[in-house]
Amino acid sequence: MAKDSSVNVTEFGEGTVFDGELSFTDSLIISGKFSGTIDAAGDLQISKGAECDVDSIRAKSVVVYGKVEGDIDGRDRVELCKGSSVRGNIKTSVLRIADNVEFDGSVSMVDNPEESYDRLFLSASDEFKKSLITKSN
Repeated sequence: MAKDSSVNVTEFGEGTVFDGELSFTDSLIISGKFSGTIDAAGDLQISKGAECDVDSIRAKSVVVYGKVEGDIDGRDRVELCKGSSVRGNIKTSVLRIADNVEFDGSVSMVDNPEESYDRLFLSASDEFKKSLITKSN
């Protein structure tokens, strides 16, 4: 997870055991054990050695170095790093899976509507954009 001085980063250390419902707006790093549900607007990192047994994880981005059992919904991206283990379904617009990853589940790729629109018209002229938008209304 990139360090940005304007974003608050919270870390549940290696000795932390947390059970329940979790929500946050900035960034969270889990290095201990978590079980329950995560529904967040921010970024989540599951560190190497961390264990998460969840009903579901919903976050802006999810980067996994440790072990996750449960479904993951990463709106912007999901990244499974070398040595990680995920048993559950993944829903995201961008997925990266490194070598030496254990994954058991299905993947649903979804478009981020704002990003898709920008990519679609990356090199089109403004006049062409307006004509397509007018015709679609």
